[in-house]
Amino acid sequence: MVGIAGGTFTMGSDAHYPEEAPARRVTVDTFAIAPEPVTNREFAAFTRATGYRTVAERPLDPALFPGAPPENLHAGSMVFTGTSGPVDLRHLSQWWAWTPGANWRRPFGPGSTIADRADHPVVHVAHEDAAAYADWAGGRLPTEAEWEYAARGGLDGAEFTWGNDPERPGAAGPQGGPRANYWHGEFPWRADRGYGSTMPVGSFPPNGYGLHDTAGNVWEWTSDPYVEHATAHDCCAPETDEHAGVERRVVKGGSFLCADSYCRRYRPAARRGQEVDTGMSHIGFRIAA
Repeated sequence: MVGIAGGTFTMGSDAHYPEEAPARRVTVDTFAIAPEPVTNREFAAFTRATGYRTVAERPLDPALFPGAPPENLHAGSMVFTGTSGPVDLRHLSQWWAWTPGANWRRPFGPGSTIADRADHPVVHVAHEDAAAYADWAGGRLPTEAEWEYAARGGLDGAEFTWGNDPERPGAAGPQGGPRANYWHGEFPWRADRGYGSTMPVGSFPPNGYGLHDTAGNVWEWTSDPYVEHATAHDCCAPETDEHAGVERRVVKGGSFLCADSYCRRYRPAARRGQEVDTGMSHIGFRIAA
């Protein structure tokens, strides 16, 4: 864990998506936070020690999902699948699909494995799964304010975790080179080589506090209920009737699916609300204390 001295910072942004506004001064107390998201290796140790089964591994109760198609009433999770070519970006269901049998052990559905992904961030974890791991590990989930303060790495008001200039992959110097795992290429069908999926944690330079992956790789759960500051289109999950009225919590940091042409949310101020009962192939977490 990395100790973060408390302080006051500018939280949110008035220059990007509506749900990030208004920019305001917020104070956080001293806390500690993990330098990286929880990995598959670490989560596997938790499940071995406790016998815990994630929400995506448990049978569904039809009574809790009235009107849902029977084929959807199987344990599973939401899986990203790239399209075969350019598509209308207004229709998220073209690249997201409810996949029976998908869970943290089988991130792409039945037949897939994490055997070669031990150091990738664990995904397909619902909010209660993340909270259960944090409790077992002697910590908790960070608040939204703590997460954003830590992600900024001391750069108050900066657009990115590394400063105000966009990533310059081919440039030399301290601000040059790849900075984060977000979508490089044409979304959602053609990612540049090496992108388009999670990467091992710590694959990119840390921020000013020594934290990795506070931009991209996976969205990360926080403990805060999601309150809409303004109505905004959700770029990251298709709306379904089954989720009407389900509580949402804030996730932060963006993911490998954030594309400049579509969802430029790999920034500290970015936020979205995620249904607490649903994991996805681009949502993980880190713990705080």
